[in-house]
Amino acid sequence: MSSVEPDEPDRGTAPPTALVPDQKPTPDATAAEPTAESASESESPAYARRWAALAVILGAEIMDLLDGTVMNIAAPAVRADLGGSLSVIQWITVGYTLAFAVLLVVGGRLGDIYGRKRMFVIGAVGFTLTSVLCAASGSSEMLIAARFLQGGLGALMIPQGLGLIKQMFPPKETAAAFGAFGPAIGLGAVLGPIVAGFLVDADLFGSGWRSVFLINLPIGAAVVIGAVLLLPEGKAPVRPKFDIGGMLLVTLGLTLLIFPLVQGRERDWPAWTFVLMVAGAAVLAAFVAYELRQERRGGATLIELSLLRRSRYAAGLAVALVFFTGISGMSLLLGLHLQIGLGFSPTRAALTMMPWSVFLVVGAILTGAVLGAKFGRKALHGGLVVMAVGVLIMLLTIGDQAGGLTSWELVPGIAVAGLGMGIMIGLLFDIALADVDKQEAGTASGVLTAVQQLGFAVGVAVLATLFFGLLGSQATASVADGASRTRAELSAAGATPAEQDRLLADLRECLRDSASQKDSDHTPASCRDIQQVRPELAEATGRAWQTAHTENFSTAMVRTLWVVIGLLAVSFALAFRLPPKPREEEGF
Repeated sequence: MSSVEPDEPDRGTAPPTALVPDQKPTPDATAAEPTAESASESESPAYARRWAALAVILGAEIMDLLDGTVMNIAAPAVRADLGGSLSVIQWITVGYTLAFAVLLVVGGRLGDIYGRKRMFVIGAVGFTLTSVLCAASGSSEMLIAARFLQGGLGALMIPQGLGLIKQMFPPKETAAAFGAFGPAIGLGAVLGPIVAGFLVDADLFGSGWRSVFLINLPIGAAVVIGAVLLLPEGKAPVRPKFDIGGMLLVTLGLTLLIFPLVQGRERDWPAWTFVLMVAGAAVLAAFVAYELRQERRGGATLIELSLLRRSRYAAGLAVALVFFTGISGMSLLLGLHLQIGLGFSPTRAALTMMPWSVFLVVGAILTGAVLGAKFGRKALHGGLVVMAVGVLIMLLTIGDQAGGLTSWELVPGIAVAGLGMGIMIGLLFDIALADVDKQEAGTASGVLTAVQQLGFAVGVAVLATLFFGLLGSQATASVADGASRTRAELSAAGATPAEQDRLLADLRECLRDSASQKDSDHTPASCRDIQQVRPELAEATGRAWQTAHTENFSTAMVRTLWVVIGLLAVSFALAFRLPPKPREEEGF
């Protein structure tokens, strides 16, 4: 992964935080700053407390990273406590990433207008308070609303770091300042899920899953105090404009598309879901027309449309959208499969998934040190192939072992997939930006990062909807696969043939109803029938249900992973349109 160009403040770089799924970009991924600022900041003396101030910025990054990853582990516990349908799990993640993606560029420009320190402090205070609001949520609806707010305030806080770092550090030290992001974010990527699993299992003071949000309280307080005491004042000397109309249109369009994708499955895809998706597409088309008109008039635009006319850069956006759609949905669903499908504790699930983050960092380091400069796009293609092999190993392992699966059996596939992902992402941003002019690179990087976040939201919406739909549609087949064994166990326990037929039918209904139930607090009637069997049949019936339940989850996970491999193949094909080499580094 390349270093940041300290002598070119308007030049965007591959965000260090692009290294892990469900996390947000570092400050250097936001919109381009005016060139007047570049001159003024490069000539200004170094800020005396710059290294302490950098620690504050890194603290904000880590806090944001924790909130981007904890739901992969904590989501089942949240739903079990607050109730609601399976779509609650989707909205808790989608709300955060969607708000962050849409408001990312706007947040950076607000800092240029009203002051970066001021916007950083407001964002940090708001982020911390909304973390408390998430922890205090008494319903799934309240938590989802709080996550939307949290994502928006994160988009206000995170982008300020670019201007602050370039304002505080002299050119010769800027590379070292940005280089500090890698170790901090790598550590956060590894520890985030483990901390989440421990906190949920530990149930400190009866807090359960709420502690994964409360942990932001001391971190956030330290960040706010440090920001007030250590960060310098500063804003862009040329007051930029931002496109409120474009922001509203793209937010409405994306919401109209994603809402029916998440809600349609559990409502049996009524006509209004398709109407909303068509309306969403129409609103996004209107957004493009609006941006074109703004460009002709010389007004502010949310994105630089001239960038989209660069075919290789547009290909980079397409690769990012497809790739992150696949990996974001997969990481969430793997956590659900381990806990709900296989019965792992949150801590065990987090430790099982840890090799993903560890080898992701290893892959990124390899790319930055050797692979990127030597092989360019070929290394990116190689990373996609390695990741696809890892996902293939995972699905074969899950399909072969099903209910008898152990953590160690999953480690090889997870580690290989993480390694491939680190190689790929370590190159994606630099290669996608290779053909972009220097003065447009900051904006181009910001748009690319926003598309990355959009891919996270779309992936959770689409892949989770597919997964949950498969759980319901495959219930009959899952019970049928073990019918002979179940009949033998029931017969040995004294069940009559008629009782066996009824119990197998109830098992099918129970699995199907469990997948589509609107409220996890209420046991479906079909499942209550199973619980009311004669005592001598209870043990055999319970084993039959657990076996069918695990088989159902495993089959749904395997089929979803095939879709992920398909998305990786599409990314591989689209990547041929990318430049063959990363952008050239020009020194510091």
